[in-house]
Amino acid sequence: MSITIYSGIKTKILEAQGEASKDLKASAEWLRGLETHFERRDDGGIYFFDRIWIPLVGGVRKLIMDEAHTSRYSIHPGADKMYYDLRDLYWWPGMKRDIAEYVSRCLTYSKIKAEHQKPS
Repeated sequence: MSITIYSGIKTKILEAQGEASKDLKASAEWLRGLETHFERRDDGGIYFFDRIWIPLVGGVRKLIMDEAHTSRYSIHPGADKMYYDLRDLYWWPGMKRDIAEYVSRCLTYSKIKAEHQKPS
């Protein structure tokens, strides 16, 4: 018996990439020589060093961070753990900074962090 978990994130990523690639030449993410490291694969996705590129359009970045942080299997990881979990699969410019900002806004994480501090 096997369990298959399906997420529609890949489809949303590909749709966002299609929308973003229409204006690819003007995109700031493709500047500074990074364009030589991008490749389009058979699945239609654009990859950066074997990690799928997540464009700014489409709200997919927030969706990925929501999924990674509030999943019942992840239990509100901190910024470092969440970054290390996501960096093997996804890439976007400023990813570590975006994840740190996202985690810092999480009320559950800030409550837990406050509970574990020593009283002064």
